[in-house]
Formats: sequence, C-alpha cells, structure tokens
Amino acid sequence: MIALRLIFIAIGFTVLFSSCQKPKGKELYTLHCAGCHGMQLQGTTSGSELLNSLWKNEAGEAYITSRIKFGIPNSTMIGWETILTEKEITAISKYIVAFQQDRDSHEVKTGTEKVKTKTYRLQVEKLVIDHLATPWAIEFLNADSALISEKHGSLKWFVNGELDQTPITGLPKPHTASFTGGYMDIALDPDFESNRWVYLAYSETFGNVDDKDAPGMTKIVRGKITENQWQEEQTLFQMPDSLHLIHGDRWGCRLIFDKEGSLYFTIGDMGRDKDSQKLNKPTGKVFRINPDGSIPDDNPFITTPGALPAIYTLGNRNTQGLTINPKTGEIWSTDHGPRGGDELNILHKGANYGWPVVTFGIDYSGEIISDKTYQEGMESPVVQWTPSIAVCPTTFIQSPLFPKWENDLLVGALAFQEIRLLDVVGNKVVQQEIIIKGMGRIRDLKFGPDGALYVLTNSPDRLLRITPDEQKSIFS
Repeated sequence: MIALRLIFIAIGFTVLFSSCQKPKGKELYTLHCAGCHGMQLQGTTSGSELLNSLWKNEAGEAYITSRIKFGIPNSTMIGWETILTEKEITAISKYIVAFQQDRDSHEVKTGTEKVKTKTYRLQVEKLVIDHLATPWAIEFLNADSALISEKHGSLKWFVNGELDQTPITGLPKPHTASFTGGYMDIALDPDFESNRWVYLAYSETFGNVDDKDAPGMTKIVRGKITENQWQEEQTLFQMPDSLHLIHGDRWGCRLIFDKEGSLYFTIGDMGRDKDSQKLNKPTGKVFRINPDGSIPDDNPFITTPGALPAIYTLGNRNTQGLTINPKTGEIWSTDHGPRGGDELNILHKGANYGWPVVTFGIDYSGEIISDKTYQEGMESPVVQWTPSIAVCPTTFIQSPLFPKWENDLLVGALAFQEIRLLDVVGNKVVQQEIIIKGMGRIRDLKFGPDGALYVLTNSPDRLLRITPDEQKSIFS
C-alpha cells in the first residue's frame, strides 16, 4: 500500500445530520472540509490539496474512507468516526473520488507551462497523454525513440515525440490481478548497441494471471525486439513456487546497471514486513546478478547457508528508485515507507536497512510498527520524509542543459505529485526544493539524449519534457 498524503484538518464548526437524512457528499464536504481544503479541493493555507488520485488508481475508496474515519496520528487530521456516521463518511469519500474523475476527464491534454525555481525558469511540455495506460518506466534507445512499459503488460514505442500504437507482440503476461503488480521497470544492456538486450521486471504467477488469489512473485527477463516482436527471451531471475505469495503488494521493482556491468533490481516486502529480515525470503531486498542471470562470486551472502545468493542488501521495504552517484559510483536508492518514513539510502554490499525493526513511519492503521529509529548494525537513511511523500523514482543530474544542477539529485513522489531537487554535498543532502508540483504522480525520471528531463506520470497518464525556458524542443 502506498502511503497517502490525506485529508481533512478539522475546521472550527461541525454540523450533524440526522441518521434518517440521506447523506450528500458535496454538502458534507462543504460543511466539514472546504474551509481548509477549498471548494475545488485545491487546498488552502491551512489545508493540503486533495487533487491527487491515489485512492482512485491504487488505494481504493475504502482506504480514503478509513483515513477520514480514523484520522492521521501525529498530524492535525483528526478521526471523524465520533462526529460523522458511516454513511456520511462514505458519501464524502465518494464525492472526492467523483470530483477527481470529473476533473481528469476535463484535463487539458497538451500544452506548455512555465515553472520558476530558485535557479532556472523551466518549460514543461505535456508531450503525451492519450493512449497511455498506467505507464511505469521509460528508457531511451537513441535520440529519436524510447520504450515505455505499462502496468497491464505492454511495451510501447515513443518515437519523434509521438506514441506509436503498433503493438509489440510475444511479450510475457503479468499477474495484473495482484493489485500493484504488472510490468514494472525496463533497462537496456550496457552493450545494447551491439547485443540489443532489453531487460524487463514484472509480476509473474504460475496460476491464472487474472486470478487475484493466484500466488505471484517478481520475475526478471531479457529479450530482443525485432520488427515489433519480443524474441529470444531469457529468464534471469525466478523464484520457485514455494516462494510465490498470494495477495502480494509493494512489488518494487527498479532496475539499474552499475559501472562494472552488474544488474541490480529490487523486490518490495509484498506486505510481509518481517520477511525483509530473512535471507531465505526474496521480499524486502535488493539483488545483484550478472547480465546473463548468473550470480557474482563476491555477492555478500553467496556462501551463507540457506540464503538466496543473489541478495545484495536486506531490510528494505519497497525500493522504487535506483541511481548511480556520478562522483562515487555508489548506488543511491529511494525506499517507499508506510505512513511516514520514506527513505533515501546509499546501498552498501550486505547492509541491513532495518525494515521493520527500525522505521520512522507508522502502520496505515495507526499502529506503531517499531519504537526504534536507529539500531546498531543497521543503516540509517541519508534523508527520511515524514509524512511520507510516497517517494518513487530518483536520478542524479548529468545534463548539459542544467549545469547549475550538475551532480544534484532529483526524487519524484507519487502521493505528493512532486519532483524535489536535492542539493548533495558528499554523502549528505544539505537542501531540498520542490520544483514541480501537482502535474501527476511521478513514476519515472529520465534524462534523454537531448539533455531534457522526461517525466513519466500517472493520474493523469502522460509524459512531460522539462528544459530551461530558453531551450527549444527537438519535437517542435
């Protein structure tokens, strides 16, 4: 479950409806919520905006109802269960979801916006919105084309600024009934120009892919795309039936090659938090393999009895961002926390990142997960975000278009719908700036061959191209 930045700081009055009166969501929202969050859900100086659509796309109406009912501990968001009836709370939830759906249907599909930051005035081009269906990752093959993965199980070409609707056939079918499963990250082989290998992470099941009760687990494969056909598929990582899980959640999965050519990938804790500490379980880990799927001889647990030999780190929760520090070669990661406790980490071979023994977050129910935020022998984050911003992709900046940001770090957020610029000095973050806000849930960040920042978003599903204002688009 992805942590949610939510709703409803109490305003200074309460109007109760009789139990016999049919609750109306708009009226209830106006009376109890609009004073802080605005009639258009846009937020005010005393309350956050409610226009992110996490509950519509991933968490569901029941989740937002629960947050209204029980509140958010350690915040000004109270629980409303003693003030409003179940029907009234449900009516407010339905109104918020309906408002968001109506707003999305009227979303301006194209255009350009100007955004001012402390360093640059940015031009944000909305390149694509039609025909994308919950995109997850983008990877550039050359100056003219890129591949985009979609959650439901497709790869699409992005060519010369347009989305090509020609289907790529022969692709494996993912276990999309498993809530957050499906196609996830894609990557190109370091020697792609000569060998044409494309790497894909997806949720696999040995059962019916449409059966939500079928057991599943992350699978890593590679293949080649020839005349829009996926061919020569090779399995690089696959768990046996006994390690597949029913109703898996928090899958991960991000891919990255280091400078030596090793492939790293992540698997989330799948809702089994304690298994993140077990070396015989695949969940809550970062893995390292060779490009052909073999295990590097110096992997930290390769000689540990009972351990999965591909494990590189443990105690991770849901790592959805990996990037290489251009100065040190180290891999930095973003780990999506529960309610609070999103983390930015530096990956060290064999290190334990603590989940769920140590955490800055609490459970979605409001229960305490751990009273520890530090323990000897477990890594502490470079940065932690509480409340959770629902951190996802991350990338270090190396682009000729952004010399003033060189070697700084970008992180994207899902629930908070923002991109943050982190000023990195050594292994510390000395400053953060929100440079993009409210343009969709940030799913992937990639610098293209033209030096522009490409941002893949959900809600709405579209691709953004960001440059300093004076730069012209290669697609215009």
